[in-house]
Amino acid sequence: MKITVINTGGTFNKRYNPIKGQLEVPKDNIALNKIIESCHNVQFDIKNIISKDSLDMTDVDRERICTEIQNSISDNIIIIHGTDTIHLTSAMIKKRIVDKKIVFTGAMVPMSIDESEATMNFSMALGFLSANPSLGTYIAMHGVVVNSSKLVKNREEGKFLIQE
Repeated sequence: MKITVINTGGTFNKRYNPIKGQLEVPKDNIALNKIIESCHNVQFDIKNIISKDSLDMTDVDRERICTEIQNSISDNIIIIHGTDTIHLTSAMIKKRIVDKKIVFTGAMVPMSIDESEATMNFSMALGFLSANPSLGTYIAMHGVVVNSSKLVKNREEGKFLIQE
């Protein structure tokens, strides 16, 4: 199976910079590479673009994600995205691209701090695509993979919940 992974940054990728004393979104795939090194039955085509916190994303960035998806030779796409605006980007993609299987995922805790959430969310996205779902746009987060319009971030509780 071949999967294109579009890595846009977000908390999933954040690492602490001791010189600046803050978390930063690096322009590399260290977090992702750590997860996929044990995937032996999947061929990944990794596109590392944008490298931003999703709060800093613009419509120009979202257009770039659309273009990457459209130009991908794979019909199976995983997008690593920040959780704060994942709903905005997934809504745009859902309207524009209907001929691929696209799963957004991310993490609310950086993988550099706690590997479990990012690893679980990415693994769910990978497993979902391996099950050959219908064409569409989905979000894999906190134990579920659902239509992207049905999962919302509850900021007060610090988790994603299914919205009917």
